[in-house]
Amino acid sequence: MSAKKKILIIDDEHDVLAYFEAVFQDSGYDTVVARDGLEGFESAKSVKPDLIALDITMPGQSGIKTYYQFKKHPALKEIPIIIITATDESYKNLLNELNGISTPEVFFSKPIDPEELLKVVADILCDNNKEKII
Repeated sequence: MSAKKKILIIDDEHDVLAYFEAVFQDSGYDTVVARDGLEGFESAKSVKPDLIALDITMPGQSGIKTYYQFKKHPALKEIPIIIITATDESYKNLLNELNGISTPEVFFSKPIDPEELLKVVADILCDNNKEKII
């Protein structure tokens, strides 16, 4: 029997964390939550999630800096990251300007349709699983 896929959710808003945690758990995923970029980065190093859902605007360390850390870390750089944020689309330009860093798998603006989110997550995790088998 295959192990459940693990999703790390990084967001500073308690209600948002609880919502996405419920959406993912109700669909059969294991979840880990972090309330800021620093906590998320440390959690990712210890739990090695299959996917990361990352907010951009957070106090302390921004999601952009956290994204950059993930993509520069040898053990974490291959983990797919989806951006879920309430900011306007200007953050996409910032991420595109990070030299030598791949862009996120997908961007979602809050509020988000949970069915669309789950479809994209399933597609990403399925594609990653196929790559590992080949």
